[in-house]
Amino acid sequence: MTDRPVGEMSFEEAMRELEGVVSQLERGDVALEDSIRLYERGAALKARCEVKLKEAEEKVASITLDRDGQPTGTTPVEDL
Repeated sequence: MTDRPVGEMSFEEAMRELEGVVSQLERGDVALEDSIRLYERGAALKARCEVKLKEAEEKVASITLDRDGQPTGTTPVEDL
């Protein structure tokens, strides 16, 4: 686990750390206080991943295609 603020992490960084947190919790050999700290960090990492996925979905949804299916530009998310 890193001390890096979750809000500064990319999706990949947050996912990698979340996998580590889950692994530690699943082993069950972590003290109660550490388990609570890990759970809280995991919840924040999960939320970060969800935000980054939502951003990616919105970018993909904003791509407009021409009649041949080729990208022609983007549509503002507000217009979708």
